[in-house]
Amino acid sequence: MIETVEGTFDVLPARFVKPNRVYQQIERWHLVESAAREAFRRYGIEEIRTPIIEKLELFERGVGTETDVNKEMFTFETREGSERIALRPESTASVVRAYIQNGLFNHTGLTKLYYIGAQFRHERPQKGRYRQFAQLGVEIIGQSDSPAIEAEVFEMLTWFFKELGISDTQLLLNSVGDEKCRPNFIAKLKESLKDKLPHLCGNCHRRYETNPLRVLDCKVESCQPYLNQLPRLTDMLCEECDAHFKELCAMLDERAIAYRITPRLVRGLDYYTKTAFEIVGGGKLGSQNTIVGGGRYDGLSEILGGPPTKGFGFASGIERILISLPDDSVARAKESPALFIAYLGDAARKHSFALARRLREEGVSVVVDLEGRKLKKALALADNLGANYALIIGDNEIQSQSYTLRDMQKSAQKTCSEAEIIAILKKD
Repeated sequence: MIETVEGTFDVLPARFVKPNRVYQQIERWHLVESAAREAFRRYGIEEIRTPIIEKLELFERGVGTETDVNKEMFTFETREGSERIALRPESTASVVRAYIQNGLFNHTGLTKLYYIGAQFRHERPQKGRYRQFAQLGVEIIGQSDSPAIEAEVFEMLTWFFKELGISDTQLLLNSVGDEKCRPNFIAKLKESLKDKLPHLCGNCHRRYETNPLRVLDCKVESCQPYLNQLPRLTDMLCEECDAHFKELCAMLDERAIAYRITPRLVRGLDYYTKTAFEIVGGGKLGSQNTIVGGGRYDGLSEILGGPPTKGFGFASGIERILISLPDDSVARAKESPALFIAYLGDAARKHSFALARRLREEGVSVVVDLEGRKLKKALALADNLGANYALIIGDNEIQSQSYTLRDMQKSAQKTCSEAEIIAILKKD
């Protein structure tokens, strides 16, 4: 048997999925995607869809050559060898590329875009981390760097998680400065790290040489006492970055949005400036508990060959959201048929198909037993499918044009006309 590639999985109706693999339940995917699209609609954010393959240079220039994301990309050359291609490891660079290529900067006001789609990274699969994974995200691009943009996004995310019933989240916030104040901080950081390097892990040594800011992000337990002694970027912000961060915090306070300033929070991509943030979840996710990550990326457009542009956005791993959902989410996301029709005999079979067609035209979800099972087995199938109601049609029902409608949850039944059946099913 040929199985899925390591780090990938099928998404199936919940009744086929093991209870401990909730991220494979399609009903949960629909629940999350519907809530996300509603959140984006309420905040005036429009959808964009970019290719899952891009030129490798886009991510080398966009996310940085020494980042983990760059090292984890799936890459290949075209058959003629004329282009180097990458499977999309993240979508911000793709969205900014689309913004430039399609001339969206020629339109007035902010461009507010969202995406929902697959990303690919060649890393060790573990809970909440896969080689093909899905993200939903937002990118707000334009000439404004007002912290009101960030505050409104945090407000939207607060609504989104509340709508999904996910309450155990925490917003972690930091400023990583900009090209004016960050170089001085990096110089001071490297100086402070020198005498601590013998006590730090191999990753910290590598990052010290290639991307010193990422040393702050190390999760190795033995490194923590030494990293806690390092200088804090928020203490060395320039006047502009400091004012931006303080104004953002004030706006969150006005909205009663809780947050925790986390001085060692940095993001794993080179394009971030000023605001950097994560939203972390509770115990269901284990150590991989970041649900949302993002920040401001003023200057990314110029790196990719576009005009001077400001930007802010986030990405959220859908699988991690699915794992974080309350246990009753499958019941809330249930997509079972409203009605199952069983029949007795050839005449009833034809009548069932005609009735099902009329009910579907009224918007009712109907499954007809296509295999002509005996009644007991047909009703067992209806129960297995989770149908709300079952209808049994025989010669008597055809003559009287009235039907026995069985409530599968309450084990109760009553005789109804077609119009009454439609009214009951639409009400439910």
